[in-house]
Amino acid sequence: MINQEVSKKQVALGVSGGIAAYKSIEVLRGLQRAGCDVRVAMTRHACEFIQPLTFRALTGSYVLVDDYAPDNPDPIAHITFSQTVDLFVIAPATANLLAKMANGIADDFLTSTYLACTAPVIVAPAMNTVMWHHPATQRNVERLRDAGVHIIDPDEGEMACGTIGPGRLSAPERIVEKALEVLNESNFHREPESTNTDDLKGERILITAGATREPIDPVRFISNRSSGRMGFALAEAAKARGATVTVIAGATSVTPPTGIALIEVTSTEEMLGAVRKNLTEATVFIAAAAVADYRPTKPADAKIKKSKSEMVLELERTPDILGEVSQASRRGLLVIGFAAETDNLLTNAREKMNRKQLDIIVANDVSRSDSGFDSENNAVTIMVRDSDVAIDIPLSSKFEIAMQILDEALKLRHKSLAKRA
Repeated sequence: MINQEVSKKQVALGVSGGIAAYKSIEVLRGLQRAGCDVRVAMTRHACEFIQPLTFRALTGSYVLVDDYAPDNPDPIAHITFSQTVDLFVIAPATANLLAKMANGIADDFLTSTYLACTAPVIVAPAMNTVMWHHPATQRNVERLRDAGVHIIDPDEGEMACGTIGPGRLSAPERIVEKALEVLNESNFHREPESTNTDDLKGERILITAGATREPIDPVRFISNRSSGRMGFALAEAAKARGATVTVIAGATSVTPPTGIALIEVTSTEEMLGAVRKNLTEATVFIAAAAVADYRPTKPADAKIKKSKSEMVLELERTPDILGEVSQASRRGLLVIGFAAETDNLLTNAREKMNRKQLDIIVANDVSRSDSGFDSENNAVTIMVRDSDVAIDIPLSSKFEIAMQILDEALKLRHKSLAKRA
């Protein structure tokens, strides 16, 4: 098995001079574990607490302190550094740095980078409690918030100076969590113009998303925890790459992307009918919906009263939408399915891919607490027909995973065209 990461997000990490500077190492490592490519910039005073060599060893990249340093490989680094990243994180940020940022002062590399930055900015302040509460600091923080900067308020506790109160740098894991949240928000709402390719132009992609609901009575139903995020992320990514996209959506808890055809359904039977109606025009079918596997055999016409201590439901299998599509698959149609498992992930996923004769299957462990249903992130394994290679994608935004799935679909399309030539 190989471990193939999605295209990495570029994150700039700024470190200013305070005793909490050593915690920025944990922020760096957390971002790297999440699949980010991190570059580090420091103020001169930060170098008195921690050496640039530490960050260089962890990132493998030159650590920027001074644009004019003789060994700096880029004479306009504050421009290229700031405008080629997806996110700028400053942790820790001192009171002095906040003041300069809030008032547009650019007298060192870090503040110059901030003024030149076109990406979202996150700032995690750290300072003495009295300094944090000072009206000047609070004015500067509010001015930065008004400018769109994400502020992670400091934690309360005992500081190195012995003061107890708010001012400690927020926990590194919280800073990383916020960074991934901001990256995910910008990913999911990315406009087509932000991609530089129309490599799916001409493809007509049909996607199922969300959860189906099977009625027990007019009030109750059987369903699952699917939010529709993965299906909508696939739609957004496909649309951004030039495809014509139709989504057949059951119950969802997120807003669908614009610029797609949306068909709303409730039950598995309704979803199957919509798939049948639209499949003839599709070149790619992606079954991202979490379809209810069973339904009550005799739904009640009226609300079932709570008159007994037990209620026994007789259930029957719902239609197998993916199975029907794969059986009716015609030449040129790519069929992609998902396998949500809690154990034996890869074995069960490959068995499903072979049994249903899928071109691609995406396996995800829904027992994980940090991903899966109703989460903006996921960690999956992609398997492709006629290949023993399993592509592991670590915890990433669902938009990034969608892009990777579409990459694999495009590779299959190219292989198919090459065989016909």
